[in-house]
Amino acid sequence: MILIPCPNCGPRNSSEFTYEGENKERPNAATVTKAQWRNYLYLKNNPLGWTTETWYHSSGCKKFLVAERHTMTNEIRSTKALGQQGGAS
Repeated sequence: MILIPCPNCGPRNSSEFTYEGENKERPNAATVTKAQWRNYLYLKNNPLGWTTETWYHSSGCKKFLVAERHTMTNEIRSTKALGQQGGAS
C-alpha cells in the first residue's frame, strides 16, 4: 500500500487518488509546432528515481496535488497543493 500525504486530508491510501501524469511545462500555444505538441501530449520521460507528478484526490477533497515520488520504491518525499510554493511531507 502506498500512502500519499494529501495537503488537505492527511495521509491516505493511493487507491483514493487518480494519477494525472508527470509534471512538465506546457508549450506556448503561440509558438508550438505540431511535433512539439504531439511530444508534450504523448511522450513520457518515465525516469528511474525521483520524479514530480500530478495526482487528483478523487475519493477525498477533490483537489489536485503535486507529489515527488521515487519510481522504484514508491517513496513519497513531499506533496503540495497544485500551484502552491514549497512542499509538505
